[in-house]
Amino acid sequence: MTIKNTITLSDRYMRYAEQMVEAGQFPSLDKVVEAGLDELMRAEELTPDQDDAVSAMADEIRRRMQTPQDQFIPWNGMSMADRIKAKLDEKYKSRG
Repeated sequence: MTIKNTITLSDRYMRYAEQMVEAGQFPSLDKVVEAGLDELMRAEELTPDQDDAVSAMADEIRRRMQTPQDQFIPWNGMSMADRIKAKLDEKYKSRG
């Protein structure tokens, strides 16, 4: 069932929607708005497993952010880069 309604869009959104129609991506402004609503509805339909996984990841990130700095594993990026460069130099010198 289709219900006739009137909506108001800001200039920015109206120009964007009109460009989508002019480019042939949608047949009408109505379809542009419907596509946006479909996308919002799909975003709400996360399966429980997906939602649980995202929540678990967020919880783990929050937990790790609470780690005191003296418990961080030291990492020297320049030292690692130097070791990698030396290995690559050694590998490609033997081929040349």
